[in-house]
Amino acid sequence: MTTLPTGPDVTPGEAVEAARAWIAAHLPAAWREAGERGGPRAVRTVRTREEYRAWYPEFGASGLVAATWEVEYGGLGWSRKAAVAADEALRPYHLPRLNPLGLNLAAPALFAHGTEDQRLRFLKPIIRAEEIWCQLFSEPGSGSDLASLSTRAELDGDTWIVNGQKVWTTWADQADYAVLLARTDPDAPKHQGITYFLISMRQPGVEVRPLPHIGGEAEFFEVFFDGARVPDAHRLGDPGNGWRVAQATLAGERQMVSGGGSVGVDRIGGVSASHLVRLARRRTEAGLPGGWDDPLTRARIVELWCEEQVRTWTNRRVRARQAGNLPPGPESSIGKVHGTDLNQRIQEMAATLSGESSIAWSGTVSSPAEYWASMPAETRGMLRSRANTIEGGTTEVNKNVIAERVLGLPKDFDPYRGKPWRDLPRS
Repeated sequence: MTTLPTGPDVTPGEAVEAARAWIAAHLPAAWREAGERGGPRAVRTVRTREEYRAWYPEFGASGLVAATWEVEYGGLGWSRKAAVAADEALRPYHLPRLNPLGLNLAAPALFAHGTEDQRLRFLKPIIRAEEIWCQLFSEPGSGSDLASLSTRAELDGDTWIVNGQKVWTTWADQADYAVLLARTDPDAPKHQGITYFLISMRQPGVEVRPLPHIGGEAEFFEVFFDGARVPDAHRLGDPGNGWRVAQATLAGERQMVSGGGSVGVDRIGGVSASHLVRLARRRTEAGLPGGWDDPLTRARIVELWCEEQVRTWTNRRVRARQAGNLPPGPESSIGKVHGTDLNQRIQEMAATLSGESSIAWSGTVSSPAEYWASMPAETRGMLRSRANTIEGGTTEVNKNVIAERVLGLPKDFDPYRGKPWRDLPRS
């Protein structure tokens, strides 16, 4: 076993040395050799997702998953510079963080508004992916106007009873816990009658139903509550203060889906700009027009590649705010607006470079699952990316956040501001 140094005095050089020593001692030899030989692409050829998930608790126990977190929460207490340096040393071995919704949505709220008991209870299992998380915010009648939500939670002794419905919940089928917004005071204005909870998904009264999307996969779900229970000890913040608590989660969500360098997911749906180069060269090798030998194609690909690099650098600057376990600020909306639009343009270019194979391909049709599995990755990525400008807060909502909280422009006019929620018109 390799023990990693802890504390804020660890230098970036010491962090790199410690990370490399940990890799040598803990990473399976085949994965390590592949990473040193060909980076992440080579690692994917020698390691399955199932093998990585089975090994992941070892990574989670190292402290490297969230190295800036304090040791008592499962981290190493390193400075941001030391943690970033270690991440760069780990990059060739392709060690993605599992449980991204726990790390990027639940954890920021716990740090900003949780009690010490709550942090000690939940943060270590989040880092180790022992308890998978999802987010229960959106509802069928409360999309862009999230504060109008109608799922109710009523206090019964020291337990809250939850009834209602949530929708577009990513990975709800895998989740053990969820962050939940529920209305606890219908007589208060809509933003003031909401409370934030940490609710178990593995209990009676919680039903999860899949919502397959255009690419045939089911990563979104509806969730129905019928008398589900939440201990008051799992309430985050004061009753009625849930909207304020939720801002930490929403900012973390926007940062998570804003692209490379976000320490969430590099892109939701599709391939990287570097893959466009490979696709273009394949077209040239096959004697097809519009390949890498076409100056217009090269110019478009290089432009997208440059934007992707800038997006990565910008996200890394936003991450600096998280060094002290602070949630990302409203500037995360800037990355979200640009990053999701950029990803859609990259995926459209990938489908274009794939030519006819992106709209007609061979595959079995004995079942829908086999049909969708036969779809080229470029086509699947292009279809999946269409949701990018909706999920994590629509582009329109995020532009409002930028206007109001970054540029200081006046808020949109709301004729119902300050009125009790129960008196508001709802769909």
